[in-house]
Amino acid sequence: MSRLTIALDIMGGDHGPHIIFPAALTALQQTPHLHFIFCGPLTVMSKWLDKQLPDIQQRITLSDCPETVAMDDAPGHALRHKKNSSMRRILDLVENNDADACVSGGNTGALISMAYYVLKTLPGIVRPALVTLVPTLNNGNVYFLDLGANISCDSEVLFQHAVMGSVLAEQVAIINEPKVGLLNVGSEEIKGNDQVKQAARLLTESKDINYIGFVEGNDIFSEKANVIVTDGFVGNVALKSWEGLVNFVIQEVKNASQRSWGSKVLAKLAMPLFRSIFKRMKPDQYNGASLLGLRGIVVKSHGNASSKAYLYAIREAIQQVELQVPEKIKDRIAVVLK
Repeated sequence: MSRLTIALDIMGGDHGPHIIFPAALTALQQTPHLHFIFCGPLTVMSKWLDKQLPDIQQRITLSDCPETVAMDDAPGHALRHKKNSSMRRILDLVENNDADACVSGGNTGALISMAYYVLKTLPGIVRPALVTLVPTLNNGNVYFLDLGANISCDSEVLFQHAVMGSVLAEQVAIINEPKVGLLNVGSEEIKGNDQVKQAARLLTESKDINYIGFVEGNDIFSEKANVIVTDGFVGNVALKSWEGLVNFVIQEVKNASQRSWGSKVLAKLAMPLFRSIFKRMKPDQYNGASLLGLRGIVVKSHGNASSKAYLYAIREAIQQVELQVPEKIKDRIAVVLK
């Protein structure tokens, strides 16, 4: 199998190298043809690399980056003044074909701005979109986009995002003619703003998308659609609400299990079931939002991700490289927009 190289923003995220290094080591152990380019301060990276076995050291290249994009840096400021940052370097490596993909857990706005500037969008794509998997009933999943790359989207952008989501569902989840829905305040045709209504018309007229109509918020976790499309404002709020609800339920179960002797006994008996449910719901395993529509592969890890969650982001990047997702989106867009 040919060599696969991923560039990692070592300083990205709330915890930086402390969670990224272990995730990278696990990924190398699991994927023999994988190589990394670590981007960050040389002193930090060298100290960790020196402790690794020679065969691991040979599969890692260090790229010294004296600057770091802070989580509170304005996207425009980071784009103009952080050209020697670890975040900018990973994108430059993809642009120059020195890396097949890149992963960062850093400032989302800065990453999107830099990626848009450095990599540019595919022909026919106006704006990229952040997409991730969300669990649904009966062990299913739905691709949900946009998660915040574009706070507002016109009808054309929503249509393009629907095409990209459909390609992803076909190629990664191997779903034939995936069902695509538009997130709206109701399922009736008369509801929604002008952008959503016009996007619905475009999707209805397209012969290349299996559009099923409007879906509502309570449909997100159902099996109604394989792809759900919305603008970045609504998508980000919905995603964070899901994450918050999961944490709330987990904490409430823990609190309830400690209220009395009887509840402790019941909790112990039910714990295998609880673990199974929580494992399915926990956002960690869905970490790694892909920035679709660019001329290169960029995966955004959650800023507060654990080492295990960051590993999922790396795996997402590997999968996108192996399936050549940008090329397939490019081909589909060319057909749909001809």
